[in-house]
Amino acid sequence: MMATALSLMVLAAVGLLVGAVAMARRGDAASRKKAALMVLLAGIMAINVAIWTLPDGQGQALINRPAVK
Repeated sequence: MMATALSLMVLAAVGLLVGAVAMARRGDAASRKKAALMVLLAGIMAINVAIWTLPDGQGQALINRPAVK
């Protein structure tokens, strides 16, 4: 389930970047501001995916650890 959520986050980040490029090409100040916010959100999503998937010093990623109950 978590792998699906992370995959959707990556797809959403790519979609945000594509939309930001298209919006930035419009040229007015409001569109550029929205495009910058879209890029910021895509970056935050990418950092979250990296936190969950990159291994720590012991070689284990958070996504592979057992759930605490």
